[in-house]
Amino acid sequence: MRGNVLVLSISGALGMFSRGMVFPYVPLYIMTLGGQPAEVGIVYALGPLGGLLIFPIAGYLADHLNRAKLIAAAGFAASFIILINVFAQSWEWVAVSRFLWGFIVFHFPAQSAILADSLPPENRGRGLATMNTVSGSAGILSPYVAGLALDYYGVDFGMRILYSVMSVAYFGTALINLWFIRETRDAIDNDISLSNASETLQNAYSGIPDMLRRLPRSMKGLAAIIILAFVANGISGPFWVVYAKEILDLSSSQWGLILLIESIVRSLIGIPAGFVVDRFGRTRFIILSLLLGGAAIYSFGLISGFVAVLVVRCLVAIVTAFISPACGALVADLVPRDIRGRTMAAIGRGTVRFGAASGGTGGPGMGFLITIPLIVASFCGGILFESDPMSPWVLVPGIMTIAAFIAIFFVKDPKDAEI
Repeated sequence: MRGNVLVLSISGALGMFSRGMVFPYVPLYIMTLGGQPAEVGIVYALGPLGGLLIFPIAGYLADHLNRAKLIAAAGFAASFIILINVFAQSWEWVAVSRFLWGFIVFHFPAQSAILADSLPPENRGRGLATMNTVSGSAGILSPYVAGLALDYYGVDFGMRILYSVMSVAYFGTALINLWFIRETRDAIDNDISLSNASETLQNAYSGIPDMLRRLPRSMKGLAAIIILAFVANGISGPFWVVYAKEILDLSSSQWGLILLIESIVRSLIGIPAGFVVDRFGRTRFIILSLLLGGAAIYSFGLISGFVAVLVVRCLVAIVTAFISPACGALVADLVPRDIRGRTMAAIGRGTVRFGAASGGTGGPGMGFLITIPLIVASFCGGILFESDPMSPWVLVPGIMTIAAFIAIFFVKDPKDAEI
């Protein structure tokens, strides 16, 4: 690794370290502050709202402004938004923070586009897998360390400490990105300012239909799979830890240990999986991962005990190690270079995860076409879990099966990948 890929891997490692401590336990923090599963769903439904407005503009900005500065600005903003959680007095404070967090997504299309530009087509699968592995390795111990902290300090005070660490980490990533990321384009159109803000908005939104028409059939099918992945995680993501604690009677540190081992498995398999995806094709591994992952998630509602939960989460890790670089590389292969920023604003980077246990989903995989389905899924997920804790582990495998059929009939690897 070198250049922008190395810089984004290092800054991503800092982010993964802090998020790995905080995100798996946010639902417990919400419930400690007076929320119930339905309120957990409401909080996670608020998160994507900002993206509904920002993502189309973000894609336009990514294609017209300095991407390094956009990425750094988001890091500084995130650092201050995180502090709201440190001083939270009720679950509504977390909801406000989550809502504001949705507005910092303006850097994701820029980050995704600059990464796609920095990786040659023949190495995209292994490049994304290597980057994910390096970044993810920094967060391997995070869930377990955080679980020990919550067992020792309690969820309330412990989460305030963890959020403080996360705020400092995000400030550091912003500095790294600002100083070291290099623009991949020879010329940058900087004709965007407050004086022509209305024209910028008009251009951003009016260009969406044309951008969607330019996408090949396989990319449209892959976009549907990506949206279904977010819907599945919106339904189940926040409730893995709640189900583990409330139904299976695991402690925070036990859940953290499971996530630790899961991260090790995913990291060990990640880079080889990227090579395999590059060598044998993207689509076949997407299909296989969807079918195997659905079976693993369905079994979570039937098991009990630490060892059984560990086995299920390790199976999910293996599936993620293959499907994430496969989808991400296929997006880069299919999307024309000149509309990458806008397309990735619409459907994200493509590095999807089924079975995410970190309290929902987001990040550079997000896009504005995903926002409304994710909001609805998150809201419904809380209501469904409160009425029947088994429901997520039945619905999500069904969604993954539908996604697998879409991949079989509508998605194919391109003969000539986009540069």
